Amino acid sequence: MTDIIKISDDVLEVPARLPVLPLRDIVFFPHMVSPLVVGRAGTLKSIDRARMKGDLIALVAQKEATVEMPTGADMYRVGCIGRIEQMMKLPNGLAKVLIEGLLRIRITRYYKDGESLSAAIKILDDHVVMTPALEAARRHLNSLFKEFISLNRQLPDEFALTIDQITNPRRLADLVTMQLNRTLKQKQVYLATNNTYDLIVKLAGELNREIEILNLEQNIEGKVKEKISKSQRNFFLQEQLRAIKKELGDDPDEDISDVIEYQRKVKKARLPKEARQKAMEEIGRLENTPMMSPEATVIRTYLDWLIGVPWHKATTDNKDIEKASSILDEDHYGLEKPKERILEHLAILAIAGKIRGPILCLVGPPGVGKTSLGKSIARALNREFVRASLGGVRDEAEIRGHRRTYIGSLPGRIIQLMKKAGKINPVFLLDEVDKMSVDFRGDPSSALLEVLDPEQNHAFNDHYLEVDYDLSQVLFITTANTRHGIPIPLQDRMEIIELPGYLHQEKFEIARRFLIPKQLKESGLTDKNIFITNSSIHKIIERYTREAGVRELERNIAKILRKSAREMLSRKEDEMSLKVDARVTAKMLGVPRYQKRVIDGEDRVGSAIGLAWTPVGGELLIIEAETMNGKGKLTLTGNLGEVMQESARAALTSVRSRADEIGFDANIYMKQEVHIHLPEGAVPKDGPSAGITLAVVLASAFSGRPVRGDIAMTGEITLRGNVLAIGGLREKLMAALRAGIKKVIIPEKNRRELREVPAAVRRPLEIVPVSNISEVLDIMLQKQKVRPGRRRKTTRRDSAIVN
Repeated sequence: MTDIIKISDDVLEVPARLPVLPLRDIVFFPHMVSPLVVGRAGTLKSIDRARMKGDLIALVAQKEATVEMPTGADMYRVGCIGRIEQMMKLPNGLAKVLIEGLLRIRITRYYKDGESLSAAIKILDDHVVMTPALEAARRHLNSLFKEFISLNRQLPDEFALTIDQITNPRRLADLVTMQLNRTLKQKQVYLATNNTYDLIVKLAGELNREIEILNLEQNIEGKVKEKISKSQRNFFLQEQLRAIKKELGDDPDEDISDVIEYQRKVKKARLPKEARQKAMEEIGRLENTPMMSPEATVIRTYLDWLIGVPWHKATTDNKDIEKASSILDEDHYGLEKPKERILEHLAILAIAGKIRGPILCLVGPPGVGKTSLGKSIARALNREFVRASLGGVRDEAEIRGHRRTYIGSLPGRIIQLMKKAGKINPVFLLDEVDKMSVDFRGDPSSALLEVLDPEQNHAFNDHYLEVDYDLSQVLFITTANTRHGIPIPLQDRMEIIELPGYLHQEKFEIARRFLIPKQLKESGLTDKNIFITNSSIHKIIERYTREAGVRELERNIAKILRKSAREMLSRKEDEMSLKVDARVTAKMLGVPRYQKRVIDGEDRVGSAIGLAWTPVGGELLIIEAETMNGKGKLTLTGNLGEVMQESARAALTSVRSRADEIGFDANIYMKQEVHIHLPEGAVPKDGPSAGITLAVVLASAFSGRPVRGDIAMTGEITLRGNVLAIGGLREKLMAALRAGIKKVIIPEKNRRELREVPAAVRRPLEIVPVSNISEVLDIMLQKQKVRPGRRRKTTRRDSAIVN
């Protein structure tokens, strides 16, 4: 079935069913000609079908433009028949189609043809009977539209000539609707309106509103142009906005209101004299700067920072020492020295009322609780806590800020975090202070000198603020892994507190009191679901971790809880509990990462036990030496650093000078080669503290006298055989204790440090201080000799196990 329609001089044969072209963000009207870019597969198929059926297609708008494959429910019911005038396929798979709108139609039913749509249509009759009222409405609309065209710069004046040639009221209404800036839904309503008179009346009202707005725009523009001088032309848009606000009855001078607001904020902030003068100076500049100027934005940002930084607000310190002590003990096990220092600070604060903030530096290996201790100190003091990580910082501006001459400049981290704290007396943690770098942008550690100097930080000057800021009430705490990474001038300004690694028993208590409850809470479990036995904790510490801190211990506990949770879920509901002992731990964590190494306590020629310090605690250092025929060459292997190599040469000279005392021919060295090796060659080793151990193995190798296998030693040696002090004594003694060694030789000059070693480490050991290598040789070398070529074991003692 088809309809025969005559349009102008054309006679169209319109089928009762047409392919549909879904339109997004556009409503097509009769007599409208517009190019469309088509890309959806269904739409392209609809166009191909239309080209085969007389180029006619139904143009209907989608209700929602985001729908990619619309159905009938997604489409409006009133649209327009379009005729495809031209079509060009583009290389990217799209098609450009020029379409002319012909007649309004109503969709009676939609059909789904694969990916495309088609529709049964009914042509809407737009023929109107001209009545006086309709003619009057048409003329009124024509007059209004001409006035609209004359005011609207986007429409050419020639458009008005076209209007006079349109006598059909419906066509005029469609043309006006196309030119109005209305939403798709509103235009769809106009398209679907059948009563032409009602439609023209609605459009006349819309045009009246548009004409009023355009007249206001011209009046505003005229007022603005009267004010604009040659120097103000760049701020034309700003003046337009101010004139618009005046027409609306609002304050046309918003920048003046900004000035008043900033003056109020400055008064409320109670800034110091210097800062207040600077703020008022900037407010004066803002008052004379156009509101939309980039300089005004810079001034506002500066004033926001200057006012936002705390100048007077402070928290009230907790002066109850007992309460503070209990808080510190709640959060951390051990760490007696830093806790004692904080409580001393509180005691002075309670007596004096106000003291200059101390600068504490917590130095220790990773995982011992340096950062978390800072948070605990803030909680104990009832202060705000802020943290700045300085690892990898290499720009001085990170500390002092950028000067305002740079685009996007900001204050440094100190001022930024003080604003974040909101108080002038927070606990301020500067993390990883030993890992700052230096490059062409400056030295951040030098900038920290002013921050951390109690004599200077009351007048810290940030490059961005350009006024002095008082940091004297801040409790600064810095952290570092090693002391040697901190510049000496910076060390001089801080009170350094060493945080050594935890003992086995300390790790056990930390796991029981803190780590297991924490991981249970994070896993959503309770101790009723999972019970981790003491034997399990000991096994994790001994066989799966080797660290000074407890991070790896915590990770292993978390792993056990994850595996336990999975195992519980795989069981029946009435068995939602699990006991994790040493056997279950081994099953969950797999093969132990650190196997047991047996120190059998046997005396050997050319082998001795030394002690070494590492960032994660103390370690045993096995040193071996062997002699062979040669020409006096010394070979050193085991990935040794320069200092240790020099120490080996010094030990060799010291031993050769005591040949008679030890019991070998001093000239034998010229006929032999000596090879010194330290096992675990993949691990770098350096430092002078293995000097006496190197001397002992050399003396044993030359003389054939066995070395005691149940004694460990540490100490630097000189050419004259003097034994010098070493570092890391606590960690080295802990390593000996873990290995089951009962006797340790240390330098006499380290005797005074023994009082700093915990009694739990010191008491089980027999510690022998020495001042000369001769004392060491008397203790370590057995009297009897072993004939050359026979490096047999001579004495066996109780075995010890290194965990």
